Amino acid sequence: MSTHVDLPTGDQVVQELPWRWKVQGRIFVIGGLGFMFDAWDVTLNGYLIPLLSGYWDLSTGQAAWVGTSNLIGMAVGAFAWGSIADLIGRKRAFTLTLLIFSLFTVAGAFSPDFIWFCLFRFLAGFGLGGCIPVDYALVGEFTPRRYRGRVLTAMDAWWPIGASLCGIVSAALVFWFGDFGPGAWRLLMLVMVLPALLVFWVRRSVPESPLFLVHHGRAQEAADVIDSLIHRTGGSVTKWRLPDPAETPKLSLGNISTQLTALWRFNWRITLAAWGLFLSILLVYYGALTWLPQILTEAGYGNTAAFMVTAGMTAIGFIGVVIAALLVEKIGRKWILGVTGPLSALSLVIFAMVLDVPWMAQLWILVFGLVVQIAIPVLYTYVSELYPTELRGSGFGWASTISRIGAGLVPLIFGSILWPYLGLPLTFAVTGALVLVAVLWMAAVAPETKARELS
Repeated sequence: MSTHVDLPTGDQVVQELPWRWKVQGRIFVIGGLGFMFDAWDVTLNGYLIPLLSGYWDLSTGQAAWVGTSNLIGMAVGAFAWGSIADLIGRKRAFTLTLLIFSLFTVAGAFSPDFIWFCLFRFLAGFGLGGCIPVDYALVGEFTPRRYRGRVLTAMDAWWPIGASLCGIVSAALVFWFGDFGPGAWRLLMLVMVLPALLVFWVRRSVPESPLFLVHHGRAQEAADVIDSLIHRTGGSVTKWRLPDPAETPKLSLGNISTQLTALWRFNWRITLAAWGLFLSILLVYYGALTWLPQILTEAGYGNTAAFMVTAGMTAIGFIGVVIAALLVEKIGRKWILGVTGPLSALSLVIFAMVLDVPWMAQLWILVFGLVVQIAIPVLYTYVSELYPTELRGSGFGWASTISRIGAGLVPLIFGSILWPYLGLPLTFAVTGALVLVAVLWMAAVAPETKARELS
């Protein structure tokens, strides 16, 4: 290591290293497994609604709290953990999120009544809500610049895997237990806790992000991590320097609120674009994911059939992620979002209009599952690249928070107001209009980030 000012900085060196599956790829897999559990847990809300409605004799409004309590917890977690990760480090936040999720999921499985169930689902959501912003910040900062778009886009492949596993397990348990005997939903919650705890243990071996260490002036730690990365990847850079040490902020509510203010001070137009895209596109997705099993059962499907159709919708999303990964560096982030965001909402409107024709309804819900999973990984990649290092976790975390708040209100608004009074087609059309407004704003004010160096 050298201190000569003409040499590249350590964080620049990390972004130019060759990709190695045993180095950066390992971090990608570990981060992706946490993302998989996020998908499993969010998807579980849709399957729990019809099951718990029968178990505790819940009204539609009460059943909506199954999804609302969990998603609002995730919203709080996304804001808190994104900001915490920018202050205490990616690694510590990366490890703690799954531990908190696992502990309160176990508690939720043994809930004595519906109120305790909602409380524990909120707390489990708080832990898991930090996975996406922390995982994307950590994986993105270890990934070489020329591969970053594809790698961050491919991260979303873990989502359809987790969502589909949830659907398959739920459908299998419904099939094995017939009418889903008393208390069997508890087992449905417990089956994902053991692997989540194993991933928590593995996460302890992940090094701290060198970009975070450089930014916070932890010179020796940064040098050790960067030298190790150069050696393990076979990088050709032998001389580099560290920036001057910076003052490390302390974790406090004041600093977390300062991070939020800094996002708007950095560029209010970009922040509004990020929030609008997250809110509208994920509102469409979470609305469909949360209520699809109930929509299908009310249309005459049995629980097993409704769960399998929903699982098919999430499973085909894997192909969407592959398409996104292939196109994101060729076409760019903005064009993909501008086309797939509105198209995913339109496919839901058509699905609702042909619901009484089963084969057509199933076709269009598969189209939705494919197209929306082209949009979402590109969205995650794009927003994670819009901010500098000191705001990256906060920027992604706050955008995710806004989407989770909106998604948390979806079960209540959708089930109690929109669906009963507007009907399904018009309900989906309203959410689609929000997507259209968001992508038009993005087109006007936000930059393209394809191949741009992280600052």
